[in-house]
Amino acid sequence: MARLYIVATPIGNLDDITKRALAILRGVDLILCEDTRVTQKLLNRFGINKPLQSYHQHSDTKKLDYITKILQEGKNIALVSDSGTPGVSDPGNELINKLTNNIESVPIPGPSAVTAITSVAGIPMNKFLFLGFPPHKKGRNKFFEEVAESKCPVILYESPYRIIKTLKQINELLNTKYQTLNTNCVVGRELTKKFETIYRGKISEVIPQIEPRGEFVVIICPANGEASKLKNHEK
Repeated sequence: MARLYIVATPIGNLDDITKRALAILRGVDLILCEDTRVTQKLLNRFGINKPLQSYHQHSDTKKLDYITKILQEGKNIALVSDSGTPGVSDPGNELINKLTNNIESVPIPGPSAVTAITSVAGIPMNKFLFLGFPPHKKGRNKFFEEVAESKCPVILYESPYRIIKTLKQINELLNTKYQTLNTNCVVGRELTKKFETIYRGKISEVIPQIEPRGEFVVIICPANGEASKLKNHEK
């Protein structure tokens, strides 16, 4: 039976890729990826020469049918995202759901911004809520309500273009509607890369320190004060 391998790739530092992931990428017949240019850089780094096909959130049913046909022919496929683990705020769920009854899906675990920021949070993370990227427009307020009401830490992703706006909106909501002052957060910028920075402390204090470049992963601490002793800023 053909296999669909769900392969985690580095979120920044290419040396974070696992030996198993490299072996799978070398052994499959086709690699599905969000952006062929991004994945090609990874393959070039490790001397892997395999055909690439784009597969992303805008791929139509014809692409799904094509992938299904390839697998039915007995060929193995690897699915990767631009960085991190496919299916975690990345495309892949629909493909896996469609194929799950006929094809064996094999997880090849590895890097993820969620686990990376969790490991250095410095607060209890035995339970947390992961919400991915906030909506740009529709549903944005509802999203932030869920963040504010959570009784456990909330992890979310954000782009450099909206990170400041998002933190300000969350802080304002906590202060005005929930009368929760000085909520703490942990913000990771460019994790595993050269300019990796981790900001810690009250949201209002962290906002002016942030350099809005690169990708961000954020932990909003629960309003019950469990994380009141966070240090302010580190590089």
